[in-house]
Amino acid sequence: MALIDMDESKVLDRITDGFFSLDHNWNFTYVNIAASQLLFRAREDLIGKNVWGEFPEAVGLAFYNYYHKAIAEQTPVKFEAFFPPLDTWFDVRAYPSSNGLTVYFLDVTTEKKLAQEDKQHYRSLFEQNPDAVFSFDLNGNYLSVNSAMEELLGYSEQEYLKLSYIPLVTEDEIKKTTELYSKAAKGITQNYETKAIHKDGHIVHVSVTNMPIIVDDEVVGVYGIAKDITGHKLTEQKLLKSEKLSAVGQLSASIAHEIRNPLTALKGFLQIMMASRDNIEDSYFEIMSDEIARIELITGELLMVAKPQAHHFNFENITEIFKDVKALLSSQALMYNVNIILESEDLPLIFCVGNQLKQVFINLIKNAIESMSVAGGAISITLSKKSKNEIFIQISDQGCGIPEELLSNIGIPFYTTKQKGTGLGMMTSFKIIESHNGRMEINSTEGEGTTITIQLPVHWVA
Repeated sequence: MALIDMDESKVLDRITDGFFSLDHNWNFTYVNIAASQLLFRAREDLIGKNVWGEFPEAVGLAFYNYYHKAIAEQTPVKFEAFFPPLDTWFDVRAYPSSNGLTVYFLDVTTEKKLAQEDKQHYRSLFEQNPDAVFSFDLNGNYLSVNSAMEELLGYSEQEYLKLSYIPLVTEDEIKKTTELYSKAAKGITQNYETKAIHKDGHIVHVSVTNMPIIVDDEVVGVYGIAKDITGHKLTEQKLLKSEKLSAVGQLSASIAHEIRNPLTALKGFLQIMMASRDNIEDSYFEIMSDEIARIELITGELLMVAKPQAHHFNFENITEIFKDVKALLSSQALMYNVNIILESEDLPLIFCVGNQLKQVFINLIKNAIESMSVAGGAISITLSKKSKNEIFIQISDQGCGIPEELLSNIGIPFYTTKQKGTGLGMMTSFKIIESHNGRMEINSTEGEGTTITIQLPVHWVA
């Protein structure tokens, strides 16, 4: 029999855990006050009695199995178990000894109920969520899905649990989706859009959030939430198509307006010439020639805007491009008494279409020269590194400038501050800079001049 001396008894009676000891015949040899209270039995009614005789309902439960395991294997055991007669959950630790078994136990019913409620709340949130909710292991295999996920792609829960996400993603989205999933599996929440394949084969556009599942400060899996945005994508595409059609309509109206004016003049002068064949003034021919030249200019620039360009991106020397442009326009600059000053740092090669950028710079410098056609002046071109990944181009003139209220319209087709301009050159320049992942800004003060600032990346993927 396991014996508890007086001093030990006093200590054990002061602890809040229930404690009792059993001999090799499973008879109680000691029961402390806390155990008596937790079991709702007087100590004197238990001492010397068989534990399975006093609590027959425990036979076949975890208590019976673990106690026998501890004795048979002479190893401590720890477990939680529910005891129906007392409607109580116990946290139990049992230690075998040469005298029998000592048991410490604690009522954890309140904590267990709270944990069960939390679990039920989570389960309800998981199952009743209108969005598709699911979880993966670290290899991307499905561990659980809710009913909304079953509806999203048409698979049953049992079918999902045999799959990973990879066969359900379209081929063109696999690389991106895998990279983002890997980041979530490393502990970084990801939000993105991708395309999934429905069980019947059609494509479903989805917005996805992947969140790491963290247990004891370690990522053990990934949660996912997905929303079907197919309808939104279709609406977006229709809106984009509508906007394109609207832009084509506006451009067509602008073209018709711009070409109609010179055609009206040509038609009028032809009628006059036909009415008085013997008395035709030379000025008529000059006017007609000018108007035909304007139609030719407009159609030429329209073709330049509309014609698909072959984009052969290469690493080019931006300083050399400007030197070519300066040489090309030097005679026109000399004619208007304009001096072109080029200053350049030692710049890296940039990834670009050299001829397209040359077209932009020719257009901008020609505009600057023409703005100084009356009084002459200087055009200052500065090339510098804004950072190791970006270059900075500044073109400043001393021309007539542009009124502030007109600046925002620069780049709109057929909007121009020049008497015989079309506005298509600036529109093309903006488009080329944007196609190179760059930015172009115009600042101007009327009567003082204009400064155009261009920022271009050194390295990027075309």
